[in-house]
Amino acid sequence: MGPLLIFRHVACEGPGYLGEFLERHDVAYRIVAVDQGEPVPAELGDAPGLIFMGGPMSVNDPLPWVQREFALICRAADAGRPVLGHCLGGQLIAKALGGQVGPNGQREIGWLPVERVDGAPARDWLNGLPPAFEVFHWHGETFSLPDGAANILRSEACEHQGFVLDNILALQCHVEMTAPMVSEWSHLYADELDDPAPTVQSAEQIQSRLDERIVASRRAADALYTRWIEALG
Repeated sequence: MGPLLIFRHVACEGPGYLGEFLERHDVAYRIVAVDQGEPVPAELGDAPGLIFMGGPMSVNDPLPWVQREFALICRAADAGRPVLGHCLGGQLIAKALGGQVGPNGQREIGWLPVERVDGAPARDWLNGLPPAFEVFHWHGETFSLPDGAANILRSEACEHQGFVLDNILALQCHVEMTAPMVSEWSHLYADELDDPAPTVQSAEQIQSRLDERIVASRRAADALYTRWIEALG
């Protein structure tokens, strides 16, 4: 069995805490640096699973690697290999499997609560987590559910925050965040914070109680990632 493939679309949106989690559980991975022109493989090879990270672009943009990632996601789904996506990565999974991606009613940026969608899939994937908890967000688009997928998370401003389909997990929110990543995004994407709203926090709000929030976010990440790596065997 080879390493997991983690597709990075912009330098500042790497695996973050997910990388720490995988290393702690002795799960090998390799970053495919799409942002540096590294090609998306046409075949799965010996990769036991695929992970897709975020980025400021849209899955609807005419970028050549988007179509190649769609194709690879479909191959993984057909082969029964686990797939995981964060924000843009979740949208890539959704669209590849037949869902739609378009503007959300409101942008969500900052630390905002999500809640469990009642049902067996959510109880399975969110085992041990409270009915509602706070995670990090940075998105203006959202996905619909592919056929057969079960919604497991929602927020007040976004109905689909996470879905599962067999051993595939697509997240709209960001549970992979580290404190340095939050600070870096607040600086790099500062132009998106100029007009705070109920679902868009200022840089000061985003970095308030940051260490405490990161610790809480990792509880959610640990539950989701632990359930996901079970499918790796």
